Amino acid sequence: MESILTLKNITKKFTGTLALSEVDFDLFLGEIHALVGENGAGKSTLIKIITGIHQPDTGEIVLKSETVSFHDARASYDHGIAAIYQEASLFEDLSIAENIYMGHQEVRPFTRSIKWGAMYNKAHDLIKSLEVNLDPRALVKSLSIAEKQLVEIIKALSADAKILIMDEPTASLTREEIDYLFKIARKLRSEGTGIIFISHRLEEVFEIADRVTVIRDGKIVGTIDKDHLNVDELVKMMVGRSLQTLYSKEDVQIGGPVLKVDCLSRAGEFNKVSFELKRGEILGFAGLVGAGRTEVARTIFGVEKPEGGKIYIEGREVKIENPRQALELGIAYLSESRGEFGLVLPLDITQNITAPILKRFARFGWINRQKERETAQKFYDLLDIRASGLEQKVESLSGGNQQKVSIAKWLAANANILILDEPTKGIDVATKAAVHRLMSEIAKTGKAILMISSEIPEIIGMSDRILVMHEGVLVREITRSEATQEKVLAAALGEA
Repeated sequence: MESILTLKNITKKFTGTLALSEVDFDLFLGEIHALVGENGAGKSTLIKIITGIHQPDTGEIVLKSETVSFHDARASYDHGIAAIYQEASLFEDLSIAENIYMGHQEVRPFTRSIKWGAMYNKAHDLIKSLEVNLDPRALVKSLSIAEKQLVEIIKALSADAKILIMDEPTASLTREEIDYLFKIARKLRSEGTGIIFISHRLEEVFEIADRVTVIRDGKIVGTIDKDHLNVDELVKMMVGRSLQTLYSKEDVQIGGPVLKVDCLSRAGEFNKVSFELKRGEILGFAGLVGAGRTEVARTIFGVEKPEGGKIYIEGREVKIENPRQALELGIAYLSESRGEFGLVLPLDITQNITAPILKRFARFGWINRQKERETAQKFYDLLDIRASGLEQKVESLSGGNQQKVSIAKWLAANANILILDEPTKGIDVATKAAVHRLMSEIAKTGKAILMISSEIPEIIGMSDRILVMHEGVLVREITRSEATQEKVLAAALGEA
């Protein structure tokens, strides 16, 4: 196949740290090439070199047969390279067409006024060519996340982009939206576009990619055709150990119920949900997006108020009006959105870990910073948070380390019931394994965990029991010994 992009011996250092070392990479015309690796492996640095944000210290970039040098992002874009990220970079209050042609609108020669009619017509034709149902005059703020990503793709095509970089594009999408995005990606591939696809979801890599390149510690481990690779081999290449180490579930003596939910209901979200969570247990909550799992968790934590049903803690009925009351009852909630009940990103690690328990360190209106720091250090060490120190701002941490800080915060609060909503969402394989080991260690201390996950292998690998929801109803309980992907998925689809 013909190569559209070739990187030769790319090396990049940052203040003495070797980010990339003699990296070779190529992309063919009309292929989807997955780039995978742990957080910090060098994926982002490599993409930033391709898009002109960083310049390599040594090495060569070749587009087709021409050696090029990108001094900035505009130079890369002008050479037909465009990137689409998890968060769209669009102007929310402008129309789809205005966003597509931003910076290269067609204008009249003398007045320099924009040819609005021509712009909307061209946008309509581009949208139609992708078989997408969007109105070019609609405001971007009215679109879903998936639709915004489609606008980013159309924007790239309007500038004749032949290389498209998709960096974690599916992280916030439903399965239906992912299928639609992949349909567009395959259509672009068939028309000759080269696509670099980055994702932590290995099942997506096998679903969409033609070839896979693995990067680890700034070096290329290998490039293999997808059809000659399996998940276990890919994990070994990424982290240096087998897939079996990913789910570190240990057998724990399960105690009595610490949380009981009886006929909990909330109109339009879930109906008559009943279950028990036991001491030392990891209880998996499975189901499709929108099945009502997160809504149940938010109601238990006091974010939403139930319209029926009862909640019991240690056999005693409780009324939870808000998250503060839930925390006082020993319940913690790790939201799938780290910004909600999770982290204050501009603050440092210490401030995030101690936020729920700050009054413990207060006396006569003054905070004992030494004791606060000692507490933060304890959990910093316990969770092996990788950072320059407790003073590092959380916003500058990797996704995996941000997740560890979130968990550290609730452990410091001494919660006995942990509700973990998508605890490994958006983090790499190695960090997932670390979070799973931590969950097992927490369960061994007698704390109870309610884990919500959309990854069926994670649900099966880490749960003592599995509860499956479908359209707001708890439809099935599956024991660990009888759990299979087929059974969990069938129940989630309402077939069991």
